[in-house]
Amino acid sequence: MYVVIFRAKVKKFDDEYSRTAARMRELALTEFGCIEFCAVTEGQDEMALSYWPSEESIKAWKSHPEHLDAQRLGRERWYDSYSVQIAEVSREYSVGNKGY
Repeated sequence: MYVVIFRAKVKKFDDEYSRTAARMRELALTEFGCIEFCAVTEGQDEMALSYWPSEESIKAWKSHPEHLDAQRLGRERWYDSYSVQIAEVSREYSVGNKGY
């Protein structure tokens, strides 16, 4: 399993951002095998974690036309800066429910 860590400095969010973010999450989860997706925003800092079964699924997601458009809009309108890290999860464990 792999995790994609997206961190950004927010320039501004608008209604189109909210719609686009919801669509990208839906697309990732329903068409590209994303296992889990969560995001938080605090002030100007945004962080999203998404979990994937393979690097191939991440690459397919990254190059999808709708996602490419969303990336362009992010660079042009919504983010001052962002970074993406991809890591392989080598171990996982939990205590109690996974309902956090």
